[in-house]
Formats: sequence, C-alpha cells, structure tokens
Amino acid sequence: MFEEIAKIIAEQFGVEVDTITPDTTFEEDLGADSIDIVELSMALEDEYAIGEMSEDYLAGISTVGDLVQYIQGHVEE
Repeated sequence: MFEEIAKIIAEQFGVEVDTITPDTTFEEDLGADSIDIVELSMALEDEYAIGEMSEDYLAGISTVGDLVQYIQGHVEE
C-alpha cells in the first residue's frame, strides 16, 4: 500500500516517487501547506473509499508513514 500512496503523493507534489519514504515529512520535505494536505486527502478518500478524513487527524499528519498507517487502518475495517 505504501507504494500506491507514494505514487499519489508524487503526482500531487510533483516529486519523484523514489524520493518518498515513510519518514518523508509533508511540511519540511514536500513543502505542503494545509490546502495541499486537504487536496491530497480528497484524492486518497476517492482512491480508497475511506470516507472523509477528519480535520483533527489531518492536522496531526506529519509524515507519509503516519498517513499510510491511517489509511491502512480505515481500509481494513
């Protein structure tokens, strides 16, 4: 699942997919702001049919690994 999510992130942020690791941070490494995170969450909600991600959770996402863990927990439910 990490590889699939990394591809979506790479497309959203215009970076090479092989530069994304679980420790990649959205703010520092990818230069994401809150709007970027919301746009990414909408793409992931559509891709994985997980429903709307809460704003409280989105505010707490700092790394790609955090996001992958969240999505895995909601897809498997």
